[in-house]
Amino acid sequence: MEKVEKVIIDFSEFIWGTPLLVLLLGGGFFFMIYSKLMPFRYVFHAVDILRGKYDDPNEAGQINHFQALSTALAATVGMGNISGVAVAITAGGPGAIFWMWVSAVLGVSTKFFTGTLAVMFRGKDDKGEVQGGPMYIITEGLGKKWKPMAVFFAVAAMFAVFPVFQSNQLTQVFRDIVLQPNGIETGFTSDLVTGVIIAVIMSVVIFGGIKRIGKVTGSVVPFMVVLYVGVVLYIILSHPDQLADAILLIFTDAFEAQAVLGGALGIIIITGIKRAAFSNEAGIGTAPLAHGAAKTNEPVREGLVAMLGPIVDTLIVCTMTALAILVTGVWQTSDADGITLTALAFDKAIPVYGPYLLILCVIFFALSTLFAFPYYGNKCSSYLFGTKSKNAYNVVSVVSAVVAAVVSIDVVIAFIDSAYALMAFPNMIAAIILAPHVKRATVSYFKRLKAEKKKKNDV
Repeated sequence: MEKVEKVIIDFSEFIWGTPLLVLLLGGGFFFMIYSKLMPFRYVFHAVDILRGKYDDPNEAGQINHFQALSTALAATVGMGNISGVAVAITAGGPGAIFWMWVSAVLGVSTKFFTGTLAVMFRGKDDKGEVQGGPMYIITEGLGKKWKPMAVFFAVAAMFAVFPVFQSNQLTQVFRDIVLQPNGIETGFTSDLVTGVIIAVIMSVVIFGGIKRIGKVTGSVVPFMVVLYVGVVLYIILSHPDQLADAILLIFTDAFEAQAVLGGALGIIIITGIKRAAFSNEAGIGTAPLAHGAAKTNEPVREGLVAMLGPIVDTLIVCTMTALAILVTGVWQTSDADGITLTALAFDKAIPVYGPYLLILCVIFFALSTLFAFPYYGNKCSSYLFGTKSKNAYNVVSVVSAVVAAVVSIDVVIAFIDSAYALMAFPNMIAAIILAPHVKRATVSYFKRLKAEKKKKNDV
C-alpha cells in the first residue's frame, strides 16, 4: 500500500510541472487579454443573469442559471476552501495565498470562455437529451477527429470527481473534534463507520439526478456560504491588530519564500496554483459540465455566470479562511494539516463552540460537493458508456467515499491533483483553439444587449 501511495504522490509532483503551469496561467492570461477584460466589465450584468432576470424556462437545458452556478459552486466552494487553504499554508506558507489570488483572477477569464463554450457546443446523449462539458466542446467544436482527446478528458474526469477529499476530511474533522475529545476510541473502524454514513447520505441525493442535485445545492450553497463567511469574519475582526500584518505577510512571503523550508519560491507558486485549481477549478474542466446543463440559448450569459465562481470561491471564501488561520497564529504553533489546522483557528478564536461551528460548516460544504461531483462523473460515464452506466458509476463513487475515509490525506490530495492535471490539458487546449468563437459571440451578444436597452429607453 505504501508503494502505491508513493507512486501516486510522485506522479502528482511530476505532472504539476512547468508545462501545466504555463498552460493554466498562460491560458488564463491569454483569455484575459484576448477578451480585452470584457468579463470584468460586466460583473453586475452577470449578477442580474444569476438573479433570474433573463431566465426562460422554454430554452434548452435542465436547470436555471442560479442552479447551474450553485451546482458548480457546490463542487468548488467546499473542502478546498476550508481544508485546501490550510494545506496550501502548511505546504507553501502564507505566500501561497497570493498565487491562489493570481490564479483566481486569471481564472475569471478562463471560466468565462469555458462556460460560454459549454453552452455553445452542446451535444446529445444516447437518449437525445442536451448535454454539455469539455468532451462535447471538443467533439462538437473541433470535430470527430478530436474524439480521442475528448475520451481522455472523460476518463480522467471520472476519477478526478471521486469525492475522496471531501470524505477524507469530513472523517478527519469528525474524528479530531467530536470523537477523540469525548474519549471515544478512534481508528480504522471508526473511520470506516463514518465513511459508510457519508456514503448513505450521499446516495439519497445523487441517485435523484441533476434536477434533485440542482434543487438541493440551490438551497444549501447560499446558506453555507453566508454561515461560513459570518463565522470567519467574526474570527478575523476579533484580531484587528493582526489583520494588517497577516495581509502584508501574504504579499511579502509570496516573493521572499521565508516561510517554506529552503526558501523555494517555486514551491510556493506551484502550491498556490494547485490549491487554486482544486478550489475554483478554473481551467480544469469540471464546472463546464454543470454550466452546460443551464437553461439558456445564449452561451455568453452562462459564461458570465460561470466567471463569478472564482470570485466567490477563491477571492472571497478562501481569503477569509487564510486570514482566520494567519491572524490566530495557529499555522506557526501546530504541526496539524488540512481541516485540523482550520479547526485550531476556530477553537482559538471561539473557544469550545468554534470547532462545532466549523463542523456545521464542513458538513454543508462537504455534502454539497459530495452531491455535485457524482453528477460530473455521470456525465463523463454516460459519454463513454451510455446513460445506462449512471447507476453503476454512482455506486463506484459512493464506494470511493468509504475507501477515502480510511486512507491518508497525502495520497488523497496527490490522487486528485494528478487527475485534475490530466483533465486540464485537453480542456485548456480546446478552449484556446475555440476562443475566436467566444469572442465573436461576446461582441454580438453585447451589441444586441445595448440595442435592446436603447430601444427600451426610446420607448
